[in-house]
Amino acid sequence: MIEIRSSQLTGAEVAWFAPLCSDDYEYLGVPDNRFKSTFAHTSNIVRTADRLGYRNILCPSSYQVGQDTLTFASAVAPMTQNINLLTAVRCGELHPPMLARTIATLDHILQGRLTINIISSEMPGETLDSRGRYQRSREVIQILKQAWNLDHIDFEGEFYNIKLSTTDPVKPYQQNGGPLLYFGGYSPDGKDLCAEHCDVYLMWPETEENLRGHMEDLTARAVRYGRKIDYGLRVHMIVRETESKARAAADRLVSKLDDVLGTEIRNRAQDAKTLGVALQAQAREKADSEGYVEPHMWTGIGRARSGCGAALVGDPDQILAKIKRYMDMGIRAFIFSGYPHLDECELFGRYVLPNLETVSLPQALGRIPDGVPETPLGMGERR
Repeated sequence: MIEIRSSQLTGAEVAWFAPLCSDDYEYLGVPDNRFKSTFAHTSNIVRTADRLGYRNILCPSSYQVGQDTLTFASAVAPMTQNINLLTAVRCGELHPPMLARTIATLDHILQGRLTINIISSEMPGETLDSRGRYQRSREVIQILKQAWNLDHIDFEGEFYNIKLSTTDPVKPYQQNGGPLLYFGGYSPDGKDLCAEHCDVYLMWPETEENLRGHMEDLTARAVRYGRKIDYGLRVHMIVRETESKARAAADRLVSKLDDVLGTEIRNRAQDAKTLGVALQAQAREKADSEGYVEPHMWTGIGRARSGCGAALVGDPDQILAKIKRYMDMGIRAFIFSGYPHLDECELFGRYVLPNLETVSLPQALGRIPDGVPETPLGMGERR
């Protein structure tokens, strides 16, 4: 059985992707300076997604060549009008009270349009097992929740021991729990962390049967904590006027790919050895000779990309029908992307997005106050 927190919603949060981590190509695996991870290029993608009506955009985090996520989000925030920023936070990079202050500042800049993607990978140069990584993330989240919901911090854990008499400097713009926490992870430790503390469980593309299995597992885990959560899907997109044109675009994308280089690209990512990446590899192994593991689900992107390694390929009606099947399963958040990211953002925005009912999850879940909140960074009195 699958239970979702936002069962009352008839729409979904439809997000796009900002390639901060040097992950933008015309031909997959072929570097091209036109698509470098510069602020000009990636901020243009964010502004375009905002103009087209996407409700959120993922700003990822990685040590490989690219931009710092929180710095980028702070710079691009005043350039946007309606879109939320799903900003990746790598737990352990910042001392938790300072992270809470950073998030509160950014949330006020965005007037509540901030969502957080919890990342639990090792720090560059660090070796830490799965249990340790997720325990550190659990402690960071617990401290953030104390900071956002209490007037003090009193925490003792394996990684952090923190006592602070006031949380005034770290109160976010959003109320009723602070910014929503999105989380992706497949190990038992990771799924338990999400079930206990997070709001949206993000999955990478797999068969519908496998996705249902993950959602049923998370539902059962959340019930043990007396909670319900929402579900999201991160998947690439290749949509064209006809199915044949979409499949041709997929073939073109990998037409210059050197699979040796593709393996190197996959392995240099911080998440290259995780269970989630292994599941993406299994999907490629089960695919047919053209890379399709089920109708319209093409695994070719995983040949040169760690993490999310498959795309929906088809005409507008086929893509729309597939998305609605996912929504019928209970998925209420989507993070789409495509290569090149700006071009595919515009194509999806033209062919599919206008036919979808979209929502902002922070608004739907009551996190956005009616006016500027009585916080030190808002309407609160100066002390």
